Amino acid sequence: MIPAPPLRVAVVGCGIAGLTCGFTLIERGRARGVPIDLTLFDADCRAGGVIRTERRDGFVVEGGPDCFITDRPWALQLCQRLGLAEELTCTNPECRRSYVLRGRRLLPVPEGFYMMAPARFLPFAATSVLSLPGKLRAGMDLLLPRGPLVPDESLASFVRRRFGEEVLERLAQPLLAGIYNAEPERLSLRATMPRFLDLERQHRSVIIGLLRGRRRPGGGTAGVSGARYSLFVTPRRGMESIVERLLQEIPSASLRLATRITGLPAGPFGGAGRSGPTPDPDGRWRLLTSRGETLPFHAVVLALRASESAPLVRPFDSGLADRLATISYGSSTTVSLAWRTADVPRRLAGFGFVVPRAENRRLIACSFSSVKFPARAPEGAVLLRAFTSDTLVPGEDPDRAIACVREELRDILGIEAEPQFARAFFHAGAMAQYEVGHLDRVAEIESRLERHAGLALAGNGLRGVGVPDCVRSGEAAADRILTQAALLVS
Repeated sequence: MIPAPPLRVAVVGCGIAGLTCGFTLIERGRARGVPIDLTLFDADCRAGGVIRTERRDGFVVEGGPDCFITDRPWALQLCQRLGLAEELTCTNPECRRSYVLRGRRLLPVPEGFYMMAPARFLPFAATSVLSLPGKLRAGMDLLLPRGPLVPDESLASFVRRRFGEEVLERLAQPLLAGIYNAEPERLSLRATMPRFLDLERQHRSVIIGLLRGRRRPGGGTAGVSGARYSLFVTPRRGMESIVERLLQEIPSASLRLATRITGLPAGPFGGAGRSGPTPDPDGRWRLLTSRGETLPFHAVVLALRASESAPLVRPFDSGLADRLATISYGSSTTVSLAWRTADVPRRLAGFGFVVPRAENRRLIACSFSSVKFPARAPEGAVLLRAFTSDTLVPGEDPDRAIACVREELRDILGIEAEPQFARAFFHAGAMAQYEVGHLDRVAEIESRLERHAGLALAGNGLRGVGVPDCVRSGEAAADRILTQAALLVS
């Protein structure tokens, strides 16, 4: 019996989506009897993308995401497949609260308030984050009719019409900024928080929908009836543990770092479409690299920003390229600082605070990392992580970013002492911005992608920006390629 020829697959981009795709191709290819000849490319000299952990002097410093949520199960399932489940740890159960900055005061986020809406009456009525008129306006959600049927609307529009301007300004905007680092005026409700639209459609009142959800067994309304702190987990040694374990499962010879893909010229199918001449047995696709190589592959997965994939696909599908280019991205800057506990005059009794834009601060949020998760700092020390505004803090200048954060924390938390260390991380164009109409653009992209056998997309550009969503996108890309394997090698 002649063995099946290997399926040559290139994965371009070694972030969590690309690495998951590579691992899944090997794992599921083996289970399905499809031999995989895999090559992963990345322009950077390291794999992992924005996931980066530095371990120093007993501190665990995250340069990118510091955890993931388990009610979107794909990252948790990946950790289980990698043998990492026993190393996962939850947030500190004794300090599960967060704050909103108002002036120099840290006011608790009302218990049961989730992102845009209250799910509990008494904590919301008692909060000092909002004025009495602001609370009364939010309560109008109980009486308001359903909103108009429109193709999409912004998060800001939804919060404003259901709960009023003050809830948007003082709670929703800063909480959403901590996730998407974008203006709610531009973000798509359907693409980012569709459950709230579903609650309005099903129950008329979002608050009533949340309350009914809390009364169900498990009390969750599909996971949107509270802060859900217990659902956030992370490996004890940091998020890069996931990357390290993935790299152990992927043959080292498959990894091509510091190699940029400069072109994806139209192949023998005129772009590997459904019609055209007989396929080249060496592969349907040609990758041009920054090292001057032209390499053949049966299939290509672009695990890149949509804006980076656009010029690669333009030679054979300008319509696909145009739609990918419309997805915008924002940058992110974080600054981690360590102090002796004695040098921090304020007790850090929570996970951190968010900062409304109306406060005119250079901070978006600050996480108390050593309170949020165990073993993030040695005994007698604290670790904080600040998120800064792209427009006000020069993230590409780490010294200035650190200086800005120190000034803000001196004013807010009263920390005057020199930190034991400070580390800034800047990720240019790392966060996809799902603007109004995003899902329509995604549907057009996915429709055009069906014309190109052996081509798949992965990453945070289409259907979710979190780590679980990126994992899911990598698995879906691998499954797409494996489903087409017989066609691609024929």
